Amino acid sequence: MSKSKYKNYLIEKPIYEIGAGIEVMGRQLPTMTFLSDTLISGSNHYVEFSWIYEVTDPNPLIGAHAHNVDQIALHIGSDPKNPEDLGAEVEFYLEDEKFVTEKTHLLYLPKHLKHGPFVWKRVSRPLIEMTICLGAGTAEAASPAGFK
Repeated sequence: MSKSKYKNYLIEKPIYEIGAGIEVMGRQLPTMTFLSDTLISGSNHYVEFSWIYEVTDPNPLIGAHAHNVDQIALHIGSDPKNPEDLGAEVEFYLEDEKFVTEKTHLLYLPKHLKHGPFVWKRVSRPLIEMTICLGAGTAEAASPAGFK
């Protein structure tokens, strides 16, 4: 069998790094990193996700913060018959504006936009939290100050 020249673009084994050593109930930590410069040299983007399966403790896990890179954050419900239903209620802030949603959603967070905290009001079934950091090839570059 010939060696694939593109096999390195398929990540089937994540790195578990963000949130290592943090005690939290109700969610998977550390998160699963599926894209970073460590996994694919030169990627310069960072993608990680984890499962949230009940109201977290502590809640919120992290306070208001900002990143030095653009970030995309998604909360994805797990009901295939109603994929727009998050199966949870979350309250969060963008700068000083409060939002509350029960819908699967995406947040585009330009660099330096203060966001959070994310407070879980209810979690009825597991959901996925995914973050994509553009121009951050490492966990350190993707993480807000003081969180790793």
